[in-house]
Amino acid sequence: MTTETAAVPASRLDRARLLAWLQDYGVYAAIAALILVNIAITPRFLTLENLRTQLVQVAPVVIVSLGMALVIGTEGADLSVGSVMALTTALIPLYLGYGVVPAVVAGLLGGVAVGLVNGSLVAFVGVQPIVATLALFVGGRGIALVVAGGQLKDVHDQTLLDLGSSSLAGIPLPVVVAVVLTVVVMAVVRRTTFGRRLVAIGGNRTASELSGLPVRRVLLLVYVVSGLLAAVAGTLATARLQASDPSSLGLLMELSAITAVVVGGTPLNGGRVRVLGTVAGALLIQLVRATLIKHDLADSVAQMVQAVIILAAVYAARGAGRR
Repeated sequence: MTTETAAVPASRLDRARLLAWLQDYGVYAAIAALILVNIAITPRFLTLENLRTQLVQVAPVVIVSLGMALVIGTEGADLSVGSVMALTTALIPLYLGYGVVPAVVAGLLGGVAVGLVNGSLVAFVGVQPIVATLALFVGGRGIALVVAGGQLKDVHDQTLLDLGSSSLAGIPLPVVVAVVLTVVVMAVVRRTTFGRRLVAIGGNRTASELSGLPVRRVLLLVYVVSGLLAAVAGTLATARLQASDPSSLGLLMELSAITAVVVGGTPLNGGRVRVLGTVAGALLIQLVRATLIKHDLADSVAQMVQAVIILAAVYAARGAGRR
């Protein structure tokens, strides 16, 4: 073997290792770089008020992304999460007259119902995940608008409003909820039989079926969890905004969640779930958007940057997989 022929595989191996490193740790490096840039060019970036604002705004994205990570870990996708948030915010005002607990429970049950439909279509009917969840991506928001009568409604229940504005030990409650759910999802993925089965199904569904794993039940539960977490995010967003607006709440949340999951290192072809990477991905997207807006750039620019980030993450994942 000549030096030239030996050098080609070596260079490809080095490239694959670099791409694998970027897939695993690139999101953390990007966050660090963006923080340094903001310290240099963004006034009052390190203030406690700004930090609090950024964390409160990213909390619903983190919560939705956790559910999306589980779905993508099974080689699926859930395009209905934004519509679930809209349905949740439409249901809550209908039941506030009975108290905040029944109202919140009704909103959460709406998310569970959507998850059951999505999961049943994927697990039992055999519909492709994108197609199955696309139906409720379109129809879910329509149902929410019908439920709400097509109107924005103010929310006046103080107990519900406290969910979006109160703090626990100085930490905003939505952030506390996001942290607790992150810990729970991480424990489920790493420490439970359900988590191991989820990853196995994403790695090779056919082999999982042949080995006797309850594939359909796991897939159904994954989509139910995704719907439930989206409903939690919708509840917190409604409480923070102090209004129910199903026409706009959760718009493009699918893009944000998928971006967070992919940038965080969870491959689109399943078989792996990176929970902390998903949270970091959500933080990165929030920092990008906040940075551009603070410097008077339109949110549409942030969306285009988000698309570029997705492409870069997918390219890194594919390159690392060929190592």
